[in-house]
Amino acid sequence: MASGGLGDVAGSLPQALRKRLIGCRVVMPLYDTIKQEWKDKMTFITNISVPVAWRRQYCGIFQAKHEGVIYYLIDNQYYFKRDTIYGHYDDAERFTFFSRAVLEILPVVDFKPDIIHCNDWQSALTPVFYSTFYSKDPWYQGIKTVFTIHNIQYQGTYGMELVNDVIGLNPADTEIVEYDGDVNFMKGAIECANKVTTVSPSYANEILDPWYSHGLDTILRERQWKLQGILNGIDVINYDPEKDANLAVNYTVKDVKEGKSENKRHLQEVMGLPQRADVPVIGLVSRLVSHKGLDLIKGILDELLYTTDVQIAIVGSGDWQYENFFREMAAKYPDKLAAHIGFDPPLARKIYAGSDLFLMPSKSEPCGLSQMVALRYGTVPIVRETGGLRDSISDSGDGQGNGFTFKTYNAHDMLGAIRRGLDAYANKDYWDSLVIRAMECDCSWGKSANEYIKMYKELLK
Repeated sequence: MASGGLGDVAGSLPQALRKRLIGCRVVMPLYDTIKQEWKDKMTFITNISVPVAWRRQYCGIFQAKHEGVIYYLIDNQYYFKRDTIYGHYDDAERFTFFSRAVLEILPVVDFKPDIIHCNDWQSALTPVFYSTFYSKDPWYQGIKTVFTIHNIQYQGTYGMELVNDVIGLNPADTEIVEYDGDVNFMKGAIECANKVTTVSPSYANEILDPWYSHGLDTILRERQWKLQGILNGIDVINYDPEKDANLAVNYTVKDVKEGKSENKRHLQEVMGLPQRADVPVIGLVSRLVSHKGLDLIKGILDELLYTTDVQIAIVGSGDWQYENFFREMAAKYPDKLAAHIGFDPPLARKIYAGSDLFLMPSKSEPCGLSQMVALRYGTVPIVRETGGLRDSISDSGDGQGNGFTFKTYNAHDMLGAIRRGLDAYANKDYWDSLVIRAMECDCSWGKSANEYIKMYKELLK
């Protein structure tokens, strides 16, 4: 179990690889928050002890199978029996233990992989430990390591005292994890992994720039030869307007016009907006934090709502300043804006299906999934050209694209893209063909899995 985009990858990529006859096993912590029904399906294999610097810690190994993929779950109640996955005072020690356990369990479960693929700072020490402790051991020899950066903002940065007390590297190897006077887990992985990937090609270029890199651009530019971006997909079985139980009516690309119009009426009803078929609805499903571009929305929302016949439906939670702002705007324009403050996945699905346009003006977006979900449901995205948004959405001004885009991080540039979207909505023939084009985009994991397989094969040459 992982959260956000990483959770989607851990669930979907192994399935897509397996369909292409690539054997894949997943290792993850046995978090207390995993549902009991899943725990009931696990089998206890054995237990070992795993070194954490100068001490050894208990490590139970459980196995589960889901849709043909084998999962190994690392049990240690001291580290993982918590109410939440991340955000604890001892995260550095918890994930150091996990990163080492990944390597220690391999001979025990009798599985020697060609490649160990690690994701984000929580498993970033696995390539470091492989390189320093395991790579010369005959059993482990020849394994390659891949490290994927999902969000460079979270690097696993701690004080240097961790080297002796938690990580346990030899003094000669300390420099591998040292960066700017701190221990930096992600920097260690960038140094040691055979390949470093990001979750979109554009993000791989952006993180070489200090504006995006959160301090790691120097090391990334030095190691640019091993850096590659592969765009994530979405789980098209989970996100499927033909079968989604949260929708008022289900629909496909063949009956999208009728399906969207009934879901729009239902969304307006649920959100307390006037039920009008003629007005364009803009949806927003987002964490309400600044890097999602909410400052831009704040800058022009009054102007947009005052001058335009439009409705906006919002679901999300985050910083109080944005939550309060949307509450105030909903009170000021009750017939035009409705905001549900909170995390509500079923309502989010109704917004994807019932909106005409979907707004995603992020300051940075490593991959982004919402714009692809919107396409799947026939809702046309308006995005800023950054990261995965740039790689998945192209402007339809040429009659070929699948959305509306703007380049600079500027509120009126965004407003221009919104107005172009609203103008397109008013041109019914053009709009109908744009919606069909959006729904026909291939956002599945199949495309991404093929890219990963190509990269794996190159690595093994």
